[in-house]
Amino acid sequence: MASEGVELAELARAPEGDVLAERRPGQWAMTWRRFRRHKMAVGGLAVLILMFLAAVFAPVVAPYNPNKQDRILARFGEPAAPSLAHPFGSDNLGRDYLSRTIYGARVSLMVGFLSTGLAIAAGAALGAVAGYAGRWIDMLVMRFADVLLAFPPLLFLMAALSTFQSRSVVVLSVVIGVIGWMNVARLIRAEFLSLRTREYTEAARAVGASAPSIVFRELLPNAMGPLIVAATLSIPGAILLESTLSFLGFGIQPPTASWGNMLNRAFPEMRDSGAWWIGVFPGAMIALAVLSFNFVGDGLRDALDPRSRTG
Repeated sequence: MASEGVELAELARAPEGDVLAERRPGQWAMTWRRFRRHKMAVGGLAVLILMFLAAVFAPVVAPYNPNKQDRILARFGEPAAPSLAHPFGSDNLGRDYLSRTIYGARVSLMVGFLSTGLAIAAGAALGAVAGYAGRWIDMLVMRFADVLLAFPPLLFLMAALSTFQSRSVVVLSVVIGVIGWMNVARLIRAEFLSLRTREYTEAARAVGASAPSIVFRELLPNAMGPLIVAATLSIPGAILLESTLSFLGFGIQPPTASWGNMLNRAFPEMRDSGAWWIGVFPGAMIALAVLSFNFVGDGLRDALDPRSRTG
């Protein structure tokens, strides 16, 4: 009887199970084929791969030390205009701006990935508990999320970061991740509320599967599609938050380069010295990264959409 129950659970799950849970041969290829139809998503993925490689191999790719000052290059404290030797020009201290932009990608992308990973992990865990357990646990988790969502995120981050003397990448990532889990928890909760009533979930309960087994073997794998899309779309938001905080002086502190703190002195230099490159290049990198992540997120959403799985 036990073996028949197990077979029943497998048969009940098969028609309804998500492509990520089944992991049948060829399903990943089918998802990639659907993703490739989204030309902007493919272009965004190519841009992100180039950014990632440049950030990882920054010591090799960057032509100069990002913190090395050249008083001859920046005469009388004036930024040097772009040239063949310095394609992005320099700042008012004579530091090569191309090198600082490349090293800045390291910080901005690392904060984006670390904070999003933390938010996804916490949000998925709390959303899974709320969606599967229901009742007072669901109410407690969701009301806590509502309270945190009521706070303006930028003011909350500024207040939290002001308590730290050292604002490293890890500190910034943890603080941003703490305020990013609520929407993920809502998403996973909604998925679990739907999935826990499916036939394969009922069959797993019928054969005596434990709650953790049902959550991790039946429900969570079937919620991975929306979770992956949510992660992809959360990274650009984290990059923008890091850039905003660094621009306001609450993020990564100089001389460490990030795209946000590179913009911190952009407006005075652009106004006083006409140094347009001080603001244009780091701003363009932020915009390009955010757009690329959004395009990839849109492509993944279309590729993982159950309604498009006939192709």
